[in-house]
Amino acid sequence: MTYIGSRVPRREDHDLLTGRAVTVADLREPGTVEVAFARSPVAHGRLRGARVSAAREVPGVVGAWSAADLPDLPALPAPPGGTRREAALDRPALARGVVRYAGEPIAVVAAERRAQAEDGVERIGLEVDPLPPLTDAAQALDDDAPWLFPGRDRRPGDGHANIAREEDFGEPADDVFAGAQVVVEAEYRQQLLLPTSLEARAVLVRPETGGGLTVWASHQAQHRLRADLAETFGLEPDEVRVVVPSVGGAFGAKSQIYPEYVVVAYLARLLDRPVRWVEDRNEAMLAATRGRGQRQRVRLAADTDGTFLAYELKIDAGVGAYPHSGAFVPTMTAAMSGGPYRTPRVHAHLRSVLTTTAPTAAYRGAGRPEAAYAIERTVDLMARRLGMDPAELRRRNLLRPDQFPYRTPTGRLYDSGDYARALDLALDVAGYADVRAEQARRRAEGGPPLGVGMAVYVERSGGAPDTDEYGSVEVRADGTVVARCGSTPTGQGHLTSFAQVVASALGLGIERVRVIEGDTREVPYGVGSFGSRSMQVGGGALWRSAESLIAEARERFADIWGIDVSHVDYHEGTLIAGEWSTTLEDLVGRTGPLRTEERFRPPQAFPFGAYVAVVEIDPELGTVGVRRLVAVDDYGVVVNPMIVEGQGQGSIAQGLGQVLYEDALHGADGTPFARTLLDYLLPTAADMPPLTLSETRTPNPNGPFGAKGAGEAGCIGTPPAVVNAVCDALDVDHIDMPLTPEAVWRAMTGATA
Repeated sequence: MTYIGSRVPRREDHDLLTGRAVTVADLREPGTVEVAFARSPVAHGRLRGARVSAAREVPGVVGAWSAADLPDLPALPAPPGGTRREAALDRPALARGVVRYAGEPIAVVAAERRAQAEDGVERIGLEVDPLPPLTDAAQALDDDAPWLFPGRDRRPGDGHANIAREEDFGEPADDVFAGAQVVVEAEYRQQLLLPTSLEARAVLVRPETGGGLTVWASHQAQHRLRADLAETFGLEPDEVRVVVPSVGGAFGAKSQIYPEYVVVAYLARLLDRPVRWVEDRNEAMLAATRGRGQRQRVRLAADTDGTFLAYELKIDAGVGAYPHSGAFVPTMTAAMSGGPYRTPRVHAHLRSVLTTTAPTAAYRGAGRPEAAYAIERTVDLMARRLGMDPAELRRRNLLRPDQFPYRTPTGRLYDSGDYARALDLALDVAGYADVRAEQARRRAEGGPPLGVGMAVYVERSGGAPDTDEYGSVEVRADGTVVARCGSTPTGQGHLTSFAQVVASALGLGIERVRVIEGDTREVPYGVGSFGSRSMQVGGGALWRSAESLIAEARERFADIWGIDVSHVDYHEGTLIAGEWSTTLEDLVGRTGPLRTEERFRPPQAFPFGAYVAVVEIDPELGTVGVRRLVAVDDYGVVVNPMIVEGQGQGSIAQGLGQVLYEDALHGADGTPFARTLLDYLLPTAADMPPLTLSETRTPNPNGPFGAKGAGEAGCIGTPPAVVNAVCDALDVDHIDMPLTPEAVWRAMTGATA
């Protein structure tokens, strides 16, 4: 009995769609006070003071504090995996002395109701002397740029004071570029994006007798948050319980601890009452993390026949005012810079640069979209230079199936793949030859510009190297099976797909399996859900735990009858040896609780695929109409195709958002333009083009049932495919994202700003 590959309806949806699902904002803890924050109105400035006395007089206000009122308020712990330089950049929970981005928390008001807390915030007097803003990496790296952390310790060789991290992947290839027959160069912009999940950040903290904490948070990694809070407040990890209720999306932006979380936990202990903060949309757009934010310079060298010789990618990533998870996102871009090609020499150099914007963090795809965009745009430039069909140029350079496993020049070990097969399928489904014929007809006879673009991508899934995940499986005397996993669902459908994994491994009906996640008391260990790791690593842990459970059950059965375990068979919940048999639940009744647990640590996997976009341009307005988008993805073995298709559609929507609409712009004073969703354009269902989702299947050789990560590919493949299509339609080398009507119209007409 197997459910692998079955379109089992999502168990989660009924409660989510009927409003029965409970989020942090829905929780009712007696005595809860709500908090609101006074935030910096400037992007960069000297903080001379925050007068909070008037806020304390507002009816319903319990208290108001700035950093000066809370001298023992701890700073945030250093970001995970940070360098020495990053660890030295202390991030206060409330600003002290300097503010480094618009929206940085300066003071906090607690009240019986959120509206009263907001009234209190309006009464706070902030005294901030503005300093020059640095809204992008180029400004921050200028010789005359102010240092964001002027007093920090610097050593010889550290480079510019605003560089938080500098790394190289692969070896420089200047010698190859000097002698190559054809070299193309370009610069690209990866604009800042707002994650914009349906539910913004939220946290509720209840103090416990003895100094411990119970924390409810909208989060992706409950055990990481537990560890961070324990470190921050000098507690043992088991003194902090973190519970993740229903979460309305995350996309990487809920992976870490935040200043507001530290303040809420501190006030809960100070007031000895539950304290809650629920971020509103204005706060999220002003002060929450950003995604992307890179300036890229590229070079690609080739022979005249199109054989790639060397590729170079230089990245300046504006990571915001403080290193966060976004500080290591550029390392993923650098590590994956060579893409799906067998280029002999690849070199990537990155600089993570401090700016006076809200910190960047992981955002769906987290480094892989940036890498795929750079290489796929550059391959099209090379095709234009050589006068070659871009599909043929790709075929000549894609890795072949017989070359796997393949160690890239930047150190990644690709596990398996057939990249050309995915490309050919995407081109065939898109009707590539017919589109080219129609394009030629329009260019000869007239008509709106038509273009076709493609992108072949390879990404990595599984999270950081050498990370594991926890899974346990327990059979109870009533026949139910309880599966626990350290991953945390934020909309992915774990309650369904993980049940499919366990039911398949045990050969039982899925209705018998119940999945528990998101509670550090119920699940003793976990890493979390990000980097397309949940099914590959968490699902693998559950499968291995189910296998261990079967092995333990066979041993117990053998002991009961005094036989060798090799004589015991297992089939769909029943143990059999000759004329003897018993069910798992009966075995539990005779021998006691039956529970096994595993921590599964597979190597990273490398899903891949190909996207083809067909676009039509309105020659008068400059609008881009995506007439068709074909996505061929290879996630290895797919557990629930319906869930994966839904994630693919959502990811494509976010990829279209980046390429056509979204841009988290800042004014000359460094403050964000967008304060509401009227100011920040997002794609809606009405903006989605006709989609064709297809797949190839190359099983993961390093997992128990062949799954690779899924859910982020649309953000990776869509932007370069669409930009390539628009450039093809207009016969131009490049247009920076987002492809707004104005940008496209200027490219068509040659107009300048």
